[in-house]
Amino acid sequence: MAWQMTQLLLLVLVAAAWGAQVPGTPRARTNLLNVCMDAKHHKAEPGPEDSLHEQCSPWRKNACCSVNTSIEAHKDISYLYRFNWDHCGKMEPACKRHFIQDTCLYECSPNLGPWIREVNQSWRRERVLGVPLCKEDCQIWWEDCRTSYTCKSNWHKGWDWTSGYNQCPVKAACHRFDFYFPTPAALCNEIWSHSYKVSNYGRGSGRCIQMWFDPFQGNPNEEVARFYAENPTSGSTPQGMGPLLLNLTQMLPLWLLN
Repeated sequence: MAWQMTQLLLLVLVAAAWGAQVPGTPRARTNLLNVCMDAKHHKAEPGPEDSLHEQCSPWRKNACCSVNTSIEAHKDISYLYRFNWDHCGKMEPACKRHFIQDTCLYECSPNLGPWIREVNQSWRRERVLGVPLCKEDCQIWWEDCRTSYTCKSNWHKGWDWTSGYNQCPVKAACHRFDFYFPTPAALCNEIWSHSYKVSNYGRGSGRCIQMWFDPFQGNPNEEVARFYAENPTSGSTPQGMGPLLLNLTQMLPLWLLN
């Protein structure tokens, strides 16, 4: 009986591990490096863009975004997504700078292949999931934004779009960022539906993606993408697996006793 229950537990764990890989399926390992997402404003293939605008400029040598996209990324309520950063009053400039860099990384980077997943959405066919963002990038983002205001913890969904741009939904109160995001991890992990996952690694480690970098010192994210493409099991436990593993391991002794 104990042997049978152990087998059952192993089967459940394997099934759960496969199920935890949602949404969508990852790209083939042969197509993880130097690639662009199949999304709303991305180019089909990365290439040089000599005139990328301001915060998007580090990707000039090899970019998935066009010059126009890089310019729009710096505008309030641009044509890219009609997203209003100032939905709860004026966002602090230091805070907005991080969101512009975040947009540039998403639109321009050709180094996100290991984290691209298929999605069934009207405006894109692929997204990123669980990109290991360097811990310093997440910490500084949170510190610079904690005194700005928002009304939601997940900015991917739930907005009122009746005016043509996002507004707070009814009964969603505006509070400081650190009300909706009490920790840096809460901000980075949750704001874009787990597109990012704050890493335990720091800048220069070769194990985490930098949101921004000095282009004169090269693109450090190329090394990071290569590492995770070659070591697909080097990431952390898939999202949602931790509690499940804990519950199953606690139940196993009871099964064995019975």
